[in-house]
Amino acid sequence: MKVMKFGGTSVGTPQRMKEVTSLVTKSGEPVFVVLSAMSGTTNSLVEISDYLYKKNADGANEVINRLESKYMKHLDELYTKDETKSLTRDFLKDEFNYLRSFTKEIFTSFEEKAIVAQGEMMSTNMVVNYMKEQGIKAVLLNALDFMRTDKNSEPDPIYIKEKLGAIMEKPENEGQQVYVTQGFICRNAYGEIDNLQRGGSDYTASLIGAALNVEEIQIWTDIDGMHNNDPRVVDHTAPVHQLHFEEAAELAYFGAKILHPTCVQPAKYAGIPVRLLNTMQPDAEGTTISNHTEYGKLKAVAAKDNIIAIKIRSSRMLLATGFLRKVFEIFESYQTPIDMVCTSEVGVSMSIDNSAHLGEIVDELKKYGTVTVDTGMCIICVVGDLDWSNIGFETQVMEALKNIPVRMISYGGSNYNISFLIREEDKKRALQALSDTLFSKEK
Repeated sequence: MKVMKFGGTSVGTPQRMKEVTSLVTKSGEPVFVVLSAMSGTTNSLVEISDYLYKKNADGANEVINRLESKYMKHLDELYTKDETKSLTRDFLKDEFNYLRSFTKEIFTSFEEKAIVAQGEMMSTNMVVNYMKEQGIKAVLLNALDFMRTDKNSEPDPIYIKEKLGAIMEKPENEGQQVYVTQGFICRNAYGEIDNLQRGGSDYTASLIGAALNVEEIQIWTDIDGMHNNDPRVVDHTAPVHQLHFEEAAELAYFGAKILHPTCVQPAKYAGIPVRLLNTMQPDAEGTTISNHTEYGKLKAVAAKDNIIAIKIRSSRMLLATGFLRKVFEIFESYQTPIDMVCTSEVGVSMSIDNSAHLGEIVDELKKYGTVTVDTGMCIICVVGDLDWSNIGFETQVMEALKNIPVRMISYGGSNYNISFLIREEDKKRALQALSDTLFSKEK
């Protein structure tokens, strides 16, 4: 069995719902499908909640009516049988009446989470009804019956595995071709409706895949697959077909259109590959993320802008203990994460991407040494098999950057990443040079 997750745009219209149905039934094998809310729905539900927080029932009802009208228009386009239309219409009426019931009660964050969860409830019901109309053996499983977080708001994998396993073994659920559930939503340790926050529906797919020990987890979006550079900045990019989980995590930090590292942890620990696929190009290979390392291969280059470099020079650092701790505590006190760190006997350079407390941080650092600040910087990250035994990779990278002024170099914290701090104005030139040097053979 495979898990297939589809985001909001993938089920954003009746036509897209039909296309998703074709994708999940193409192989003829049993699949477990995780769906997000129809695109735009969650934003409307959040808007409804905002009006209710402000005790503006009229504003909330106006948004509810507008959203209901949008959903009802989809019925004729999605279904051909009057019986299915009537069944789905009654369900949707109950859903929107449920939303209206909140305009008469005290409104808190608990009610907001219940409202926001209805987007996934509606999309999954509509798709399953369409599948059944097409003669597909499909069953809708309520995520609130098995998806739960613990008292630390982290997913409870033991509970999820036990509950979902028991649900799958029920006689009415055995032998189905398609199992459908909602992404993002869950219950918390106290039984209240909640959500998974980080990663959302991707997290749901990963947790289900690990609980059922599936063959593969597929994440379908309308975004093109991973490239070895940003096609908007660099010419002649090439697709990345395989990444190690750690390589994917490095690229995610740099804003690559890829999974949040947290949401694929269950798959990583279970050894289940995750494949990124494009609903607009369903026959494309996509990008597979797994625990497999392609030895001696550089995979991708990414960049992050708006970086600030801070250098502290002090003779007091020489052979001193506790100096770095004092420096790092300053950044911690202002809740400012550090990206890169490079040290010498009498100095330390760091980079940050948040300037909110830059002035205060610099003032504090001046107690310990001479401080210099460089703004308008950019981190360039090269990702691949960069284990120190992989001889020669640094020569390739440095050859590509031989005409680029480099402010900092960071290597050794990860076996999958070497990073360079350069000026933003040199970014395009650096990325193109790295692409031409490292990936020219792939073109």
